[in-house]
Amino acid sequence: MGVDLAADGLKLIQLRKTGNGVRLIAGRSIPRPDTVAPGSAEWQHWAIQAIHEAMADRRFKSRKVVAAMPASDVYIDLLRAPKVEQAGLERTVLSRIETKLPFDPANALVRCLPTENDHIIAVATNRTIIDRHLAIYEKAALTLNSICVWPVALANCYTKFFGRRQSDLQAVVLLLDIEPASTNVVICRHKVLLFARSIPIGANDLRDDKAVNRLILELNACRQQFATAYKTPRIERLIFVSGQAVDTNVCADIARQLDMRAQMGDCLRAVTDADVFKCGIDRRNSNVNWATAFGLSLSQ
Repeated sequence: MGVDLAADGLKLIQLRKTGNGVRLIAGRSIPRPDTVAPGSAEWQHWAIQAIHEAMADRRFKSRKVVAAMPASDVYIDLLRAPKVEQAGLERTVLSRIETKLPFDPANALVRCLPTENDHIIAVATNRTIIDRHLAIYEKAALTLNSICVWPVALANCYTKFFGRRQSDLQAVVLLLDIEPASTNVVICRHKVLLFARSIPIGANDLRDDKAVNRLILELNACRQQFATAYKTPRIERLIFVSGQAVDTNVCADIARQLDMRAQMGDCLRAVTDADVFKCGIDRRNSNVNWATAFGLSLSQ
């Protein structure tokens, strides 16, 4: 089961792989109340109660979960891989990024994701925040199999649902996951991550043309950093993995300004289950973005 506990709320998804694809077993989305501040003690209490509420209807067949830290709590950087032994890699990477971290480097947990062309993607999180999430899952009586990172979850979602053709195996694509308060960017070659970044401009901001223009500038900066690092790979297409959570006119405007061939990716339409309502999901609530939760469930 995938658990996406983010700033906007809680999303749980359980999928089952079948011979023909992926079947949806159960799903639930519970928005965070506006009166509850993310990361607060009240938020922790709300998260535990929300998980209990979601599990109470017994649609979910397991309490074993894969979770992810919210993008806002994760620092990500694309670096040239240091020439050190594997045992000292994370320590060396921390020394390179410590001045950029928005928290005390002494409390940082660092992981390195391999990529191409002698580069790595460095991921750092505050241990205190990790402990806060671990406490939530323990008190909610969930068994945490692992904590994944959101770029891996989005790449999982893409490869399983939107990158299934033979030609997709070598294609470099740009994934845009537009959340209410941020836009999460992944560039990947099928399962191989090449670039990731979270931009603090989200769907709630994109009603304003100026915010759209700022997002375009940030996305072009991402493309430039990617091109500088990798030189040769060309990004072949843009995929909006947020489903119906973002106005299609906004997506079309972004694609037009980026001058990229684009497609919409809707996880719910990709699962082989005729009646998602019986699984706990109401399609009429179209503003829910399921991409990360689906990708986490596929990580098991």
